[in-house]
Amino acid sequence: MAYPQKLLGQGETIAFEMKPHWRALIWPLLVLVLLVFIGTWLYISLGSWFAGGVIETVGRWGIVIAGIIILVWWVLLPFARWITTEYVFTSRRIITRAGLVARQGRDMPLSKINNVSFDVPAMGRFLNYGSLRIESAGEGDLVIDDVPNVEVIQREVYRLHEEDDERRRRGSAATGGDPVPPNDGT
Repeated sequence: MAYPQKLLGQGETIAFEMKPHWRALIWPLLVLVLLVFIGTWLYISLGSWFAGGVIETVGRWGIVIAGIIILVWWVLLPFARWITTEYVFTSRRIITRAGLVARQGRDMPLSKINNVSFDVPAMGRFLNYGSLRIESAGEGDLVIDDVPNVEVIQREVYRLHEEDDERRRRGSAATGGDPVPPNDGT
């Protein structure tokens, strides 16, 4: 799902966008496989343990209801969080968006970035993911977890930051040294 162009500022372009690393789906997939096998085994075995009667009927309904709850809570919700989370890096800012019904988002201007660092856990060395920490002047830190190719992304953020600085310097030189044109209506 591409970030809508209408939400970008004038002259702003998308450098790249991504979703969290696919490893966020490993646990929900494992839960789904276990749920299918254990749930099916329990459902079928219940008939041989309690042949006929109320206990078998109530037990099977209990298994189905518990299976649905586990499916929604530990499989569908994590997948929905993953599918609706996006990280967008533009020529002027970093945008994070997450949520299906209730949306959360944060934008950080590239001009406010002081430092970009990353952390790759042991498993991240094998699966190629990590956390990106972007320190900002006055904006607070932005920590993005489960970033694929985190070292490459860190270098790209620095490159975008340098390009943004150069763009602002050119704009400043064109206005006679002021980063903002003077207001004549004072």
